Amino acid sequence: MSAQTDPRHLPEHPDWLWRNPDPKPSYDAIVIGGGGHGIATAYYLAKNHGMTNVAVLEKGWLAGGNMARNTTIIRSNYLWDESAGIYEFALKLWEQLPAELDYDFLFSQRGVLNLAHTLQDVRESTRRVNANRLNGVDAEWLDTDEVAKICPILNVSPDIRYPVLGATFQPRAGIAKHDHVAWAFARAADRLGVDFIQNCEVTGFLKDGARVVGVETSRGPISAGVVGMAAAGHSSVLAERAGFRLPIQSHPLQALVSELYEPVHPTVVMSNHVHVYVSQAHKGELVMGAGVDSYNGYGQRGSFHVIEHQMAAAVELFPIFARAHVLRTWGGIVDVSPDASPIIGQTPVENLYVNCGWGTGGFKATPSAGWTMAHTMATGQPHPLNAPFALERFATGALIDEHGAAAVAH
Repeated sequence: MSAQTDPRHLPEHPDWLWRNPDPKPSYDAIVIGGGGHGIATAYYLAKNHGMTNVAVLEKGWLAGGNMARNTTIIRSNYLWDESAGIYEFALKLWEQLPAELDYDFLFSQRGVLNLAHTLQDVRESTRRVNANRLNGVDAEWLDTDEVAKICPILNVSPDIRYPVLGATFQPRAGIAKHDHVAWAFARAADRLGVDFIQNCEVTGFLKDGARVVGVETSRGPISAGVVGMAAAGHSSVLAERAGFRLPIQSHPLQALVSELYEPVHPTVVMSNHVHVYVSQAHKGELVMGAGVDSYNGYGQRGSFHVIEHQMAAAVELFPIFARAHVLRTWGGIVDVSPDASPIIGQTPVENLYVNCGWGTGGFKATPSAGWTMAHTMATGQPHPLNAPFALERFATGALIDEHGAAAVAH
């Protein structure tokens, strides 16, 4: 065993999973953003389309943004046909990726409960279950007793502020280890020849008339045959540098984890009324989140009143957690579109494509976002799954309003 492969000599950060090259003067394709979507796009450009002269440009370190700052929930039980299509495709990819990438990133299909606390919740939830079934998505409606069997620690007493009247349940949903997902995709893409260029901020775009032919970066100009943006909360900043505007707003989204505890929480529970979602990570931390902060901003931190509110909500649903200690909190930067659905496709600038607007649903869509974005960049035409999510829908009015199915935040 060489020193490079001996675990005793490996660095703490897994740079050894991929090369860390200097940028070349030119690439066939450049992907801006080294998060989950950017890495997956590069992987599928190489794997599905044979484009191996590809660079992913990341202004910080690989997967250091939202990819490492989310709460790892994976599900596909969205209301509208277009959303169900792209998220269910992602879930099917998730189910095969550990074997395909040869990397155990702890994908755990423990199911997701979306609680109903009012009669209106019940009506909306059963509607979504029926829509899911019509689209081939596994979904069930559970009454209160059935919810208690799935999650015995949940408070289903009829005497609480918002009693649990039932819940939707998607058995195939679950969680995965987010940073390991990024490392798995990056290692596989690197082996196919993709360059990951870290500490390389895109500061502008090279143009030939109205056509983008490369990017200006903090490490010099780089030419490209095609350019794709997958920069989440900073997509609007990049769009302005390219000369157009995106209909998205960036908000902080915060979450927290507790100290390590023995396994007590068997699934994922989400409640829009009490306003919290809770799961238990593989190591034992309780992972909690709520909604986005109301103000616009790019800070990767949270506000105490939001944390206080989601902890109170968690204790209301799970009295057993009352004495749990918070270990740490953090924030991500989510990009929210007017209809709570993503934007994937051509921009008004020729040869420049964008993948943004996922709001709080980006992690769960990582494989399908990468697959469809790669198809669009490689062929110049949208994949059938991302065609409805074109930027033009905000002019035509063909919106895909998923505010309800986005639940609390994930």
